[in-house]
Amino acid sequence: MYIKSIYLKKFRNYKEIKIPFQEKINIILGKNGHGKTNLLEGIHILSMGKSFRTNIDTEMINFDSDYFRVRGEFDKEGSALSVEMNMNRNDRLFKINGAEKRKNADLLENVYTVIFSPDDLRIIKEEPEKRRKFIDRQLFQLKPTYYKELAKYKKVLKNRNASLKEEEIDEGLLDVWDEYLIEIGAKIMIERKDILLKINEISREINRSITNSKENLKVEYEPYIDIKPDQEEQKIELRKIFQKSRKKDIERKTTTSGPHKDDIKISLDDIDTKKYGSQGQQKTAALALKLAELRIIKEETGEDAILLLDDVLSELDIDRQNYLINSFKDNQVIISAADISESIIKKLHESRIYKVNKGEISY
Repeated sequence: MYIKSIYLKKFRNYKEIKIPFQEKINIILGKNGHGKTNLLEGIHILSMGKSFRTNIDTEMINFDSDYFRVRGEFDKEGSALSVEMNMNRNDRLFKINGAEKRKNADLLENVYTVIFSPDDLRIIKEEPEKRRKFIDRQLFQLKPTYYKELAKYKKVLKNRNASLKEEEIDEGLLDVWDEYLIEIGAKIMIERKDILLKINEISREINRSITNSKENLKVEYEPYIDIKPDQEEQKIELRKIFQKSRKKDIERKTTTSGPHKDDIKISLDDIDTKKYGSQGQQKTAALALKLAELRIIKEETGEDAILLLDDVLSELDIDRQNYLINSFKDNQVIISAADISESIIKKLHESRIYKVNKGEISY
């Protein structure tokens, strides 16, 4: 699939603009702060319903406005697809081919994107939340039901933590929250386990290709509690853990166990990449993970996702640049950069170049 055009109104620093894209490679050039990443962000929210940069949706509204509108026209398997997001400071509305939708989950499975930014290059060495977000984002696109389950889990977790902060603890109420978390948490853990098996297999192959078979990448689910073969056994394990940690949770006034504490272990030749990997090895592993995400979307949905490269080429050395460029022959690619060398442009055959200056675009 590919995006044919995007319309932005009152979005970030764009007043009102419509931009056409070509089917393969599009390069967005401009100084930092002029709107390159904002453009990629606009495409991303039509895919996921949320930004890859902020959790505060209202930050995307132009400073002199109280709403924004973003609309994309796509080609999906030869059919026209229109996706729109309208947001004010109190509400938001999606439209898919004119049909109104309210929930993020209703937006998923329409537009597939993979975002690769400098922040992703740090996924290996930063906190577990970054790695959980990576795996959850992959699952959101493939299984909207997972999005709903994770949203429920977070809501119940918030309620349980609020109960733990009360002066008088109602343990009967904690029992109720525990049962909800056990039911939903077991589903989340099994889904994470299954998708990570695929990511491990594909990213290992990609990493070996990048390094000429010199390194073996391993991506492993590292759950906070033991992982079991199926949901029923996982529920039993979760129930044991919640019962065991009840006293500690009451003392600390927070939920200390569960899928919200999960991590992913990434190693090269059985050595922890987070602790001992070089910067180059960490970047290679991150690149392999993102390209695995791209391939899994193709395998699971039959769609070639739109690849958004946000100022990432300058972060990679020439070998990794070449591998990345050779990997997206079947995908539409939208690249943002402050500058880009002539040698790279020559490799990006038949690309269209856009220039961004203070929210205005020329091409």
